[in-house]
Amino acid sequence: MWTQITAVLNDYTFQVVALGTGMLGLISGVVGTYVTLRKESLLGDALSHSALPGIGIGFLLMQRKEFVVLLLGAVVSGLMATGLIQLMSKKSPVKFDSALSVVLSSFFGLGLVIMTIIQRNPNAQQAGLDSFIFGQASAMLTRDVWLIVGASMIMLLLISLFWKEFKIFTFDADYGKTLGFSSRWVNLLLSTMIVLTIILGLEAVGVILISALLIGPSVAARQWSDKLSVVMGLAGIIGAVSGAAGTMISTVGVRIPTGPTIVIVLSIFIVGSLLFSPKRGLIAKRMKFYKKQKAFRQQIRRLEEEQGK
Repeated sequence: MWTQITAVLNDYTFQVVALGTGMLGLISGVVGTYVTLRKESLLGDALSHSALPGIGIGFLLMQRKEFVVLLLGAVVSGLMATGLIQLMSKKSPVKFDSALSVVLSSFFGLGLVIMTIIQRNPNAQQAGLDSFIFGQASAMLTRDVWLIVGASMIMLLLISLFWKEFKIFTFDADYGKTLGFSSRWVNLLLSTMIVLTIILGLEAVGVILISALLIGPSVAARQWSDKLSVVMGLAGIIGAVSGAAGTMISTVGVRIPTGPTIVIVLSIFIVGSLLFSPKRGLIAKRMKFYKKQKAFRQQIRRLEEEQGK
């Protein structure tokens, strides 16, 4: 078993894919922290499904599976979906969750129609395009991984530069406006990073599972701390470890899909955090309840003894 693991670690293909999925998990955890704290977790699901029409249109324009062009199409489609959601929720009586549902179903339906048209295309290059729906991390090339690494580094740099602005608008947007910050540009920049993170993860885990990679690490990290920097750091670590470990398990196993394996590993982190975190964990809360109950019973017993005397 150890010989097999050593052989996998020394395999160049595994190193490339593990680097891509690990970096993807890291940036998903970091950016997803803002999504979770802003209580917009469903936004990731809506934007991932909304990217499908852009991918299909990008393929129709190029007539081949050009990764950068497909990503650009997905980014444009995702930003359009974001704009529609914000417009519907702020400029109409439609609530935010209803706007999410409408945009998600409409864009995803349009994407499936476009994919059906593509499948009728005699051009054989469309083979494997459905990997964006279910994910196929093993199909990542070196250039795709470097694109993920480069984009992730840029987003991490932007987060460090605009740390104060993002923090203020995450917790108290009205207070940020009183300080003179432009909420429009801050929201646009943050929404663009969320869309880009989702788009980068489509090839690895697919439209269906990318929202789990975006939200899961921050949910697990939130159980361990109340400090934003700590939560974000833990979320990045959990996401990176989940990506690399899921890739390892799928490589060692036989015909185990990488994307779902990454999400399973991430789910283990989430369940473990929900159970064993010292402050918010279910076990810790239960122990505190038993201690309070025991102290209450002892207090009652002492009162009964005093009354008996």
